[in-house]
This record gives sequence, C-alpha cells and structure tokens, in this order.
Amino acid sequence: MTKWRWKDSVGATLAGLVALASLALCGFQATPAGAATAAPSSITTSMWLATETGAVEAYGVAALGSAPGPLNRPIVGNVATHDRAGYWLVAADGGIFSFGDAHFYGSTGGLHLNQPIVGLASTPDDRGYWLVAADGGIFSFGDAHFYGSTGGLHLNKPIVGMASMPDGSGYMLVASDGGIFCFGSSSFHGSTGNIVLSQPIVSAAPTTDGLGYWLVAADGGIFAFGSAHFYGSGAKSSIEPFQRIVPTYDGQGYWLVRQDGTALAFGVAVSRALPTQALLLHPVTPGDKAVLFAFAQVGKPYIWGGNGPVGYDCSGLALASWVHGAGTSFARVANDQFHTAGVSVAFSSLRAGDLVFWGSNQADWTSVYHAGIYVGGNRIVESTGNHVQINAINQWGLADVMSYGRRPK
Repeated sequence: MTKWRWKDSVGATLAGLVALASLALCGFQATPAGAATAAPSSITTSMWLATETGAVEAYGVAALGSAPGPLNRPIVGNVATHDRAGYWLVAADGGIFSFGDAHFYGSTGGLHLNQPIVGLASTPDDRGYWLVAADGGIFSFGDAHFYGSTGGLHLNKPIVGMASMPDGSGYMLVASDGGIFCFGSSSFHGSTGNIVLSQPIVSAAPTTDGLGYWLVAADGGIFAFGSAHFYGSGAKSSIEPFQRIVPTYDGQGYWLVRQDGTALAFGVAVSRALPTQALLLHPVTPGDKAVLFAFAQVGKPYIWGGNGPVGYDCSGLALASWVHGAGTSFARVANDQFHTAGVSVAFSSLRAGDLVFWGSNQADWTSVYHAGIYVGGNRIVESTGNHVQINAINQWGLADVMSYGRRPK
C-alpha cells in the first residue's frame, strides 16, 4: 500500500553553527580553486539528460523514455537508480515518471502542496523514495521511512535538495545558503549557513561512512565537513552551473558534474569512470536554449539545404537552433559559420550551444564541411547520415575537427 507522510515531526539538528571546512570535450584540463591532490580533468559523460518538459535524451546509454506531455508542472529533477539501469523524473507538483528498473511507488501529484517539490532521493535498494519540498516538507513512498522535516520551521533560504544516508536510516536536507538539517541517523558536521557565498548551494552528498558530507555550489565551489576531504573545486570554471558532486566509492575523490553533463574529476576520480548520470538541463544561457531546440529536432530527416521544420542539413540545424531557440542569427553555410559566427572558443572552454566544425585543412576556413552543436559531456547534436542525432564529438576521430569552436552572439 502506498503511504505518504507530511511534516508531522520536527526532530532536526539545525545548522546553527558554522564549520568552516576546506573550502574549498575533449580531454582538456581545468584549474581548480585552491589546492587539490590531483589536477581535474574533463570527462566524457554517459547520461540521461532531461529537460523541464520531460523529454529525455540518452548519451552513451539506452534510451528508456520520456515523460508524456504536456505536463501540469515542469520537471525539477532526474535521479538514476543505484544500478544505473533506470531513472525517475520528478515534477514540481510531485508527479513521478519512472523508466527502466525505476519503479513507481507513489506521488504527490494529487495533493495541495504548501511549496513545490524540489528533489527526490531513493532508498539504497531503490524500493522507495523521498520527495522534498522547498519548505523541507518530506513525503515518503515505498519502503522509505519518514524521519522528520522542516515543514513547520521558518527557513532563511529554501531547501534545494536532500541526500539519504548510505544505509537509508536517515537523510539530510540542504538549503540554498548551505544550511543543513539532519534527520534519523544523519549527523550534523557543519554548514555554510553564515558564509557569504558567491553562488548558491545546489546539492550535497554524504560520505560512505555517513560521518561527513560535501556541499557543492552552482559555480563548483566545494565545502567539505566531517570525514569528507577536499580534493579541489570547479569554482568559476564555467558559466554553465554545476548540478551535483559524485563521490568515489572510497571517498578518495569525486566528480563535479555540470547540468550539461560536463564533469571534472578530482583525487582518484581522475583515473576512474564516472557512473552514468541522470541530469536536468535548465536553460540558463542562450546556448542552453539553442540546445533545447536542437533536442526537439532529433529524429527529423537530413535534407540537403534543409532549414526546417521538416528536416535539416548540418548548418541548417545549427542556424535554426540559435534563431528559434535563442533569437540569434548568423551565416547559413558551415564554412561561413566557422569564419564569422560570434566569437571563437577554445575546446577547453566549450559550453552548451557552441558550434563545432570539421574541415580538411586547419589553416583554411573554406575547407570546413560539417557543423554540430555542442551539448556537454563530449556530446553534440548534429544532422548527419539520414537524420538529426546525438553523437560523441570524436565519433569519427579528431583529425578533422577544427581547433576551436564558435559561440554565436
């Protein structure tokens, strides 16, 4: 029987004290803020990238499905099962859409909520999950147990997410100012609640022993508490916001993952594979909006000289995505786009929406014969073969990839 429980207990350890802990594509490296045990490296990410409308694009993994539209409220979270064989999409009204081996255990879609749902955390066995609202109200389903909430408290800043303890015996809620609220077996080790942050906190992750945790800010700033160690940060490395921190199983490193799938590795994570991620692309930049338009064209036929909406060629897709998605226009043909569109961008600085090109002569812009739209995580959207598709940027090797991309303006 499905069960739900709503803020009927407040047993939180409130983050009233501040523990100022260690504050904290293509194979290029970024420079972390502060000392790190190893230099970070960009990672090719296998992922399910969801949009607020519920569409999901698969990168390097099986396509499992998208939410049927139109939705009553936008999607606010995309969470993978622990075995990375499925995912849940959660909407702002608590509507749940499950795919692969992620099972449906209940939702708040039919309830009146005081504040919108902002996140989901699953139990260790994926046989249940918690939903958390912006006021810290907790809803538990399946074998997820209710341990408490902040629903009856006055918060300085809204809750932005939650993380469950490794054994499922508790959970922590995190606010955008880094305030931490602990329930069940979760213990408080510090917060950034009284620190002036450059960017808001977006998520948290506990250590395997449950005796510490990391907080990550939208700019990639890292704050480590308790048994969590600091290995480096991505602060100020991109305008594209970071979405989460993914610790290695032994806690000796972590990956910082941006919303477009680009990941930076620190500590021992540099030599390990990042687990498949389920991410949500929330449009922040004009490039994000161009990517979202391109996503909507996936599967449409390749047509020589095609400008849409029926079909596209490579440069026609690039132009249409920026015109319709972001209101920006530039040259129509691929080589002219490479020569004149916006500004040049080094591969180490590519972000969602930037254009990448292929040519037969690096020194001759007229040799460019193909264009694609960079998404993140070493992936592009392109019109090639017989339809619009998503591919790795190095699918044909890197020999003909032009040495820099372009960012339309």
